[in-house]
Amino acid sequence: MSDYRIPEPPEKRRLYRSRRDRKLLGVCGGLAEYFGIDSTLVRLALILLVVVAGSGVLAYFIAAVIMQEEPF
Repeated sequence: MSDYRIPEPPEKRRLYRSRRDRKLLGVCGGLAEYFGIDSTLVRLALILLVVVAGSGVLAYFIAAVIMQEEPF
């Protein structure tokens, strides 16, 4: 007989605004924590969206309204 165990389901990840890594409202820090990347890369992508398309500011504030703040 094989010693096969059913793996436990992975922990659910939740998208929150960061309390630890914030410059303005914590949206970029929260996105970086969710995707496991450096928050500087997310901030650079936001700046690129603002410069190229002009929609980055609107997207940031919509995300700030929609995303919940990280629980304590």
